[in-house]
Amino acid sequence: MNRRPPVPPSDDEIAAYERDGIVCLRGVFDAGWIAFMGEAADRAMAAPGVHGEEYARAGGRFFGDLDLWQRHEAFRRFVFESPAAEVAGTVMRSAKVNFFYDQLLVKEPGTAERTPWHQDQPYWAVAGRQVCSLWVPFDPVAEETCVEYVAGSHAWPEFSPYHFADGTPYAGTGLPPLPDIEADRDRHRILRFALQPGDCLVFQAMIVHGAPGNRSAHRRRALATRWTGDDARYCVRPGEVAIPTSDPGLAHGDVMDCDLFPVAWRR
Repeated sequence: MNRRPPVPPSDDEIAAYERDGIVCLRGVFDAGWIAFMGEAADRAMAAPGVHGEEYARAGGRFFGDLDLWQRHEAFRRFVFESPAAEVAGTVMRSAKVNFFYDQLLVKEPGTAERTPWHQDQPYWAVAGRQVCSLWVPFDPVAEETCVEYVAGSHAWPEFSPYHFADGTPYAGTGLPPLPDIEADRDRHRILRFALQPGDCLVFQAMIVHGAPGNRSAHRRRALATRWTGDDARYCVRPGEVAIPTSDPGLAHGDVMDCDLFPVAWRR
């Protein structure tokens, strides 16, 4: 299984990330990683952790779970041995990368449930611009089932996070509600991609994104790993915060280095 990307992200790809907030990189992870992590995903789904959730309310299965690296060796190996950390650091132009957390997201065929439009960073106790996710599918993803991104929205201000289950806003954040993207799609440049296992999406933590249901014949198993760079700081936010799920022992404004957010790569 490859430890480094076969080809580093190019200047043009990094520029696309900086312009749009999202870039698609092809063939980053070899077939060994895809098979290894696909099997690990199935084992994780069979034994969910305390943060495991079933999101589908209208048939099918939309499963999510967090912090798998803390209890599954395969996910820990992905964090520290795969090309993911180097790719994140290169795309963010960071001298080092801290691992933040991981999230497994699985939509089985026939699942109608959408992933609502949202920004990630308002859910998290982190501040800074060098914060990103790598979204790595373990199955083919047709364009019509891919996550969708509002290009350039990583430059927008923060909007309130909300609970996916019932749409209620997080309490006490003081942030305004997100505009209704779905009702006004034509006003935005919305990006989505057809992906093969081994490809990945790298996206900035402030970009507005959501996803359709999975009406294809394929499972859509994907792992989102979250990464922070040089300018990231621990941020004690007002009101509800989803991540981290346990106390990292940091104070507001601290650099992210700690056992919960380990340094995973240095340039």
